[in-house]
Amino acid sequence: MTKLYLLIAAFLGATGVMLGAFGAHGLRGRVAENLLEAFKTGVHYQLVHALVLLLVALMIQQWGSRTALVTCGALFAVGVLLFSGSLYGLALGGPRWLGPVTPLGGSLMIAGWIALFVAALNLPR
Repeated sequence: MTKLYLLIAAFLGATGVMLGAFGAHGLRGRVAENLLEAFKTGVHYQLVHALVLLLVALMIQQWGSRTALVTCGALFAVGVLLFSGSLYGLALGGPRWLGPVTPLGGSLMIAGWIALFVAALNLPR
C-alpha cells in the first residue's frame, strides 16, 4: 500500500498545483466568483489531503499495513476524488447532481481523519 499511496499522493499534489494555476489564470473572469471560490476550495482540500496521504504512506512503511492506516488512505483518496472532483465539475458547468456528491466526499475525508485517529491510538510508542 505504501507505493500506491505515495503514487496517489504525488498525483494529487501535482494535479492540485496544475488545477490551482488553471483556476487562478484560466477561470478568473470566466466563471462567477462563487464558482471560482468553490474551485479554489477543491484545490485547497486536494493539496492538504495529498500531503496527509503522503504521511499515511510513510506511516504504513514504518509500522506496516495496519487496517486503520490502510482504511485512512483509501478514505482520503476517494474523499478527495468525490469532494474536489465534484467542486471542479460544478465550477466548470457540470450537472447539478454533482452538488450532493460534495458532502459525501467531505464525509469520507472526515472518516479518514477518524481512521487516522484510531491508527494513532494503536501505534506503538
